[in-house]
Amino acid sequence: MTRSVLEDDSDDLASRAGERVLHIGRDRPIRISAGHRLMHHDGKCSRPHGHNYEISVRLVGELTEEGWVVDKGEVTAIIDEWDHMFLLEDGDPLVEAFAAAGDADATVVLDAPPTAEVMSVLLEEKLSEALPDTVRDVAVEVSETSELCGGGF
Repeated sequence: MTRSVLEDDSDDLASRAGERVLHIGRDRPIRISAGHRLMHHDGKCSRPHGHNYEISVRLVGELTEEGWVVDKGEVTAIIDEWDHMFLLEDGDPLVEAFAAAGDADATVVLDAPPTAEVMSVLLEEKLSEALPDTVRDVAVEVSETSELCGGGF
């Protein structure tokens, strides 16, 4: 007879379950709207513009006492920090322009160009720092358009 992991309350479920994978946004991505520009680009992406980004997250970790790898709300709260913001590279003159206009709080200044690939790396770092130690691996995929997607999947 096969025993379910839920049948024996005397064992710790988290240790019996081992590592688990949590996908957030796999079939229905998290959506944020943000502006950016690529300061060193020779084409039209050097002009300020925006995207409706779609973001998916894959987490690997041990189950917590609550029975999950992580609370989805913790993940979405971090991603939402970039919603309706303007992502700029450090040194971009638009950083000062936003500040002079009284909109410095509408910018996120990155230490690299705000591409989908860079965004995925930085979101992975932010999530790794904020989530509990029970989370071992974080991968983020950022879709800028239906044709362009960067990430660590």
